[in-house]
Amino acid sequence: MIQTVDFFTPIADDPYIFGQIAAANALSDVWAMGGEPLVALNIVCFPNCLDPSVLSEIMRGGADKVREAGAVLSGGHSVQDDEPKYGLAVTGIVHPDRIYRNCGCRPGDVLILTKEIGNGVINTAVKGGLASDECAARAQKVMTTLNKAAKKVSERYTVHACTDITGFGLIGHCYEMASGSGVSLEINARSVALLPEAAEFAGMGFVPAGAYSNMEYVGDEVDRGDIPDYLCDLLFDPQSSGGLLFSVPGDEAPAMYRELREAGIGTEISVIGTVTEKKEKLIFLR
Repeated sequence: MIQTVDFFTPIADDPYIFGQIAAANALSDVWAMGGEPLVALNIVCFPNCLDPSVLSEIMRGGADKVREAGAVLSGGHSVQDDEPKYGLAVTGIVHPDRIYRNCGCRPGDVLILTKEIGNGVINTAVKGGLASDECAARAQKVMTTLNKAAKKVSERYTVHACTDITGFGLIGHCYEMASGSGVSLEINARSVALLPEAAEFAGMGFVPAGAYSNMEYVGDEVDRGDIPDYLCDLLFDPQSSGGLLFSVPGDEAPAMYRELREAGIGTEISVIGTVTEKKEKLIFLR
């Protein structure tokens, strides 16, 4: 049995979209462990100054994603709060011999990421009124996309380690995988798929505070090489409902990458690096 819980404050103006993102984010924890979600419970905080129709739309968005995941929404709990918050507690199952863990990377593995990064930067630019409608819509499309299809493809391959990319950013989660596995990761930073306009906004300084917190936490274990500041900021950018990061044997990676791309997931798949024996640092950016 897998049990997880995740909820957060709105990151989209549209309450329906917010509900979808929050639900997709919570459900992702189950797929990141190789499981399938069965039952979900709503977790709701809501102020009495907002119209109840807003809450209805948030919960409708969450319910639609739970249904798309193939799970059942069986109730939940709500409290009055000064700021809206929404998410899910999710129960899933996984065969004991097929659990994906966020450790277990082996030298020679290849790292495959199933979504673009940069939605923290894009959301910051949206708040600043600079992001185009098309840019915001693409970020929302990526955040509302379930990791269900990517996990389904992965079942046909050897997965040594897996995690979903969320608040610690890509490098924060890479650090977690490397330290738990006793290895180092070489990340080809320029191969990481980015959301449209994310690089431009990062260069303009629209970087959420969480990115700098992530840098402070793992920075001593990262060799930045000659990576420009804007790209480094994006690699530490906290993600909402990010993709899955797989560590798979090098001889299986090309076929898995090809099948993920052909699966019609709707996000950009990228091969972002390799696993090596442990070196003086855990993460090397190239």
